[in-house]
Amino acid sequence: MVVGENADKRGYLNEDFRLFHLKDSRAQRVDYHYHEFDKLILLLGGKVAYLVEGVTYFLQPWDILLVQHNLIHRPVIDPSEPYERVVVWLGRDWLAARSDPGEPMDACFDAARRRGFHLLRTGAERRLQYMGAIQRLEEALHSAEFGASRLADTLCQQLLIDVNRDILRDRTAQEETDSYRVDPKIEEILRYIGGNLGADLTVSALAGRFYLSRYYLMHRFKAVTGYTIHQYISQKRLLRAGELIREGTPVMKAAEQVGFSEYSTFLRAFRNTFHMNPREFR
Repeated sequence: MVVGENADKRGYLNEDFRLFHLKDSRAQRVDYHYHEFDKLILLLGGKVAYLVEGVTYFLQPWDILLVQHNLIHRPVIDPSEPYERVVVWLGRDWLAARSDPGEPMDACFDAARRRGFHLLRTGAERRLQYMGAIQRLEEALHSAEFGASRLADTLCQQLLIDVNRDILRDRTAQEETDSYRVDPKIEEILRYIGGNLGADLTVSALAGRFYLSRYYLMHRFKAVTGYTIHQYISQKRLLRAGELIREGTPVMKAAEQVGFSEYSTFLRAFRNTFHMNPREFR
């Protein structure tokens, strides 16, 4: 638990969770990336849009963005104002350990992914409550008093419980169409890819399935997601293979399930992405 963010994979989390309170006066370019942990982003000030899996979110102060592990995303920062935010990285083992039967602590991230909508925007009263919750969590993380670490753990759980309750009952931001921009056809294609990683996902196959020209599909997909179709599908297949391997699936079977027909191709791509072989990764 640390107060203190660095493409493909960006950042490593060795603790249960980490909190960053960051303020940048100069805009920096951040490339598309992903994490193996879940992440909450609370905007405090500045102008920033976040691109998450083909959807662009226009954040307002005290908006909360939920970015589940392995989702490809990046911020686009307007340099005209200082960009201030609180970012909370949440370890998946910690989330599982703090969950109760039927009430997983990462339910909010699953709900956001299923909806294809990752923005939580609350009213003024709830924003004040979040402000207080973040302040108390930061104070506990900085404290050297008795029980500070356990208190910080409890406060982080409380923050996450609030987010779960709000996102499961509140769709305010989704109803405010100026809060996000989405290309419906590309969103449909992304959902299909995510649910069919083992299928034929060549450009020709996708273009035929969605009644688009190959040229339009390739150029529109790159414009919306920042990735070529081949790059995106390869990345998603490798990330899913990594999850399967960590769950105990044999390496060759995991490669086959996500659509790699040749093991040597999978192994080379896996090493290039994770900088280790699959058995070390497990």
